[in-house]
Amino acid sequence: MYNTETQIRVRYGESDRMGYVYYGNYPLYYEVGRTEMLRSLGLTYKDMEDNGIILPVISLKVHYEAPALYDDLLTVKTYLKEMPSVRIRFDYEIFNEKGERLNYGETTLVFTDAKTRKPRRPPEYFLEHLKPYFSK
Repeated sequence: MYNTETQIRVRYGESDRMGYVYYGNYPLYYEVGRTEMLRSLGLTYKDMEDNGIILPVISLKVHYEAPALYDDLLTVKTYLKEMPSVRIRFDYEIFNEKGERLNYGETTLVFTDAKTRKPRRPPEYFLEHLKPYFSK
């Protein structure tokens, strides 16, 4: 398993009149966590796209437990619990500064050839970056 933590400060425009984070922003926080996780491994979406691989999201699950508020410093914990094949699943938990879990969810993405739009296996260099975290 591989996991990372990313901090995000809730901006005013992400909240409603009550000061609560708008529910549609949580998947954006997941994306920040996912992008930063890949970056921590030396991988980027840009490099993959430049090499003809795209990663569309095919599944999103979001569970709300308590609201995040304007100006909260959130911690997005991102987990990769299994080696990817054609699909790659990320799990997330979002915590406030008090350590209270506010939200959890998951996304599943598919490695896709940018030209043919057909699913494909992840490139070897991608798997090589992950192998140390999944060797038994």
